[in-house]
Amino acid sequence: MNEIISKLFRSAPPPMIGVDIGTSSVKLLQLAPNGSSYRVEAFAIEAVPEGAVSEGSIADPDQVAEAVKRGLKRGGFKAKACAMAVTGSAVITKVINLPADLSEEDIEGQIEVEASQYIPYPREEVSLDFEVLGPSPRNADLLEILLAASKTEHVDARREVAELAGLNVKVIDVESFAISNAFSLVRKRAGIDESDTIGVLNIGSTVSTMIVLRGDRSVYSREHSFGGNQLVEECMRRYGMDAEQASFLQRGEEPPAGFEDEVLEPFRQNIIQQISRALQFYSSSSDYTSITTLFITGGGASIPGLAEAVGNEVGISCEVADPLKDLRLSPKISARALEQARPSLTTACGLALRGFN
Repeated sequence: MNEIISKLFRSAPPPMIGVDIGTSSVKLLQLAPNGSSYRVEAFAIEAVPEGAVSEGSIADPDQVAEAVKRGLKRGGFKAKACAMAVTGSAVITKVINLPADLSEEDIEGQIEVEASQYIPYPREEVSLDFEVLGPSPRNADLLEILLAASKTEHVDARREVAELAGLNVKVIDVESFAISNAFSLVRKRAGIDESDTIGVLNIGSTVSTMIVLRGDRSVYSREHSFGGNQLVEECMRRYGMDAEQASFLQRGEEPPAGFEDEVLEPFRQNIIQQISRALQFYSSSSDYTSITTLFITGGGASIPGLAEAVGNEVGISCEVADPLKDLRLSPKISARALEQARPSLTTACGLALRGFN
């Protein structure tokens, strides 16, 4: 096979830093084993300049790498191995069925043939990997295989960022799979049954992703063009602030007078409408199964009162996701600083866990 997405889904030795590269910031997280659980060893969030990352593509690796280096220094990270993720818009995933009696070599050859049906790019421009999920529930003579493909330029850009920042990439994952991996901690802590279907809405700065998990598998993923930056932009417009000043909520600072009624509530209602629409898209999909709980995560999940308002509007239980809840902290970590960052670290958490999977 040509160069593949680096050890997608496969184990790598700890310690490993989860590096989540977003449109407005990079998030870094390192975990360590702690009995049957984990300990948060280090974390950092650093802003990236506007335009350095756009729609999942890294336009300026140098600037992104500088942000990663600042985060590594600020957080006191010691590890050099890392896991990164390619965003959903840059990845094609497909579950295919192949005969169960094929050898591993035959599976690889058949994957190459099958991939050509689903990938709209020349094969030499694509990084490809797959995971055998197990026997098909509909036919025991078939294997279900998850195929994942991304244009190699997206993979190479992340490797370049890591190298410029002095890191060694061990895993390049898919963002929705990393989020699913982080939710293994949420399920275990909350006692959510493996048969339950849960929804996860990852609210980024400009794009939000609706993911549906059944057990430990992502069965649905769709991106929607709304995010937390809309609130920042409205604050900039109304109060004459720059982008950093307008991010006061993320820093836990006191908002300007009238903010709750004039800015936050209209924004919250708009987000609720967008979430309702995202749920409608899912309900019309072929993978539809009723969701028991909707979790919101990402930077936008910290919007005050959002989870409760969404739950009241859509009529299902809605919670802010926190995979790091109840994990012990390294003595060097400020619990207060982590509290502000928790909703933003879900993807980074899933990536950091790849060192133990």
